[in-house]
Amino acid sequence: MFEEADTGHEAVMPDKIIKDPDWWRGAVIYQIYPRSFNDSDGDGIGDLNGITERMDYIASLGVDAIWLSPFFTSPMADFGYDVSDYEDVDPMFGTLADFDRMAKAAHERGLKVMIDLVISHTSDQHPWFKESRSSKDNAKADWFVWADSKPDGTPPNNWLSLFGGPAWEWDSRRCQYYMHNFLTSQPDLNFHNPDVQDAVLDVARFWLDRGVDGFRLDTVNFYFHDAELRDNPPLSADEAPSTVDPTNPYGFQDHVYDKTRPENLAFLERFRALLDKYPGSTSVGEIGADGQAVELTASYTDADKRIHMAYSFDLLTPQHSAAYIRRIVEEMNAGIGSGWASWALSNHDVKRVGSRWGDGKDLARFAPLETALCASLRGTPCLYQGEELGLTQAEVPFEKLQDPYGIRFWPEYKGRDGCRTPMPWVKDNGNGGFSDGEPWLPVAAEHLQLAAFEQDKDAGSILNRNRTFYAWRQSVAPLKKGDMVFLESEGETLVFTRSYENKTVLCAFNLADTPATLILDGLELENLNAPGFSGTVHKNTLALEGLDAVFARVKS
Repeated sequence: MFEEADTGHEAVMPDKIIKDPDWWRGAVIYQIYPRSFNDSDGDGIGDLNGITERMDYIASLGVDAIWLSPFFTSPMADFGYDVSDYEDVDPMFGTLADFDRMAKAAHERGLKVMIDLVISHTSDQHPWFKESRSSKDNAKADWFVWADSKPDGTPPNNWLSLFGGPAWEWDSRRCQYYMHNFLTSQPDLNFHNPDVQDAVLDVARFWLDRGVDGFRLDTVNFYFHDAELRDNPPLSADEAPSTVDPTNPYGFQDHVYDKTRPENLAFLERFRALLDKYPGSTSVGEIGADGQAVELTASYTDADKRIHMAYSFDLLTPQHSAAYIRRIVEEMNAGIGSGWASWALSNHDVKRVGSRWGDGKDLARFAPLETALCASLRGTPCLYQGEELGLTQAEVPFEKLQDPYGIRFWPEYKGRDGCRTPMPWVKDNGNGGFSDGEPWLPVAAEHLQLAAFEQDKDAGSILNRNRTFYAWRQSVAPLKKGDMVFLESEGETLVFTRSYENKTVLCAFNLADTPATLILDGLELENLNAPGFSGTVHKNTLALEGLDAVFARVKS
């Protein structure tokens, strides 16, 4: 079992030695949802000291960086994605000194630290909004998106909130509506105001000065809205979205005016200019835009101009056939230009891939296969906490739900709590070693057998297969930075090459439960013996078991 990391050292950031400013290309980023990772003080909620306690475990995974979901001061209406103070830690997670100790522990183990930057909106408890709503002529009156009602008192246009209902909330102080893309308690900032841009850049600077290595930018294409407040058109029937639950009317609109506005590009250039003052820092944006993922990833990550990389939801959907995955990845590779993608198969907002793609499959074989596949695509893979253990989606009963999104759309859509349940560390207590108190969400009983320290004892476990694969991958440069070309293959197989500095690696995945044999004319291959997979190579023939992979060197 891993020893707990020391939490007593001074809160001083070490000097950074930047050996490779492009370290983020192909780096494995481990996403931590702090509320559910590890509770150090017994209140049932994970915290920063809990992360520090598990830093040796994180380092053992072979990942390159951690990304922390929000831990800022917040009323927690949306569990930290409603920020009331960008430059402090919410007491439930600890203190700024605790953050410094956590970051130092990560840096000492060679891990980069990235944090969530939630700047498209604030909490309605943020001092900026309190001042803005106080009158129509105060210093921050135009810091949020305010608009008069229509003559009949209805909202200014037809924009909808992703969390249900209109994207407008009436405020009796100003006798105006304010815009919110999410909860009514999450008012949208007005990025058309240069002072707002300056303020959020100051927030980023605060954390960069504190030693963070980069940011995950929440809803990066939501920053700007149409200044004329034009109505969104309906989404045509042949443009049905893939990432919005069909029970949510938000998916009935083509969101051309309430997000993804062209003005965003200029702001992202300002953001990148700030990052460039901190060598080795990076950024990954979350793009929520159906049908535009390739176009936006290309423009948002245009090399050296805007953010470093971005991910969309195209592999976070139920679709998972080999043909679908190939189409999504090929389209991205063909259209991204000088930009760089990030790929994730699970995160804190979607059903876990172990259930979404792995339902009915042998989890012991499927879970290491999907993480290896994600880490073999051209781009930067994100690994969501528990994915390394093969966790499936937990069933949270309605009376225990915490997610306002799920509560509103229950039972057809059960929300995000099922992927946010606490990490299981040990199997022999009901809380899975997560907390000595009652956890904020129940630990799934089926997760206890997959507990981290239980799997640690088994060399052939899902956890240890993932560890050994990531460790092996560190020395295979083409899998981190190489170009990518798909080869033709049948059935539920994916075959592609990754090439970098005159070295080419062939990757073959069998997503089916049944064996597959592939003959690749014109290639001479040598098995690279990727740990954890039993696929074999004989000259130009690949033999794979069900849910298996093989990696081979292509001889020149």
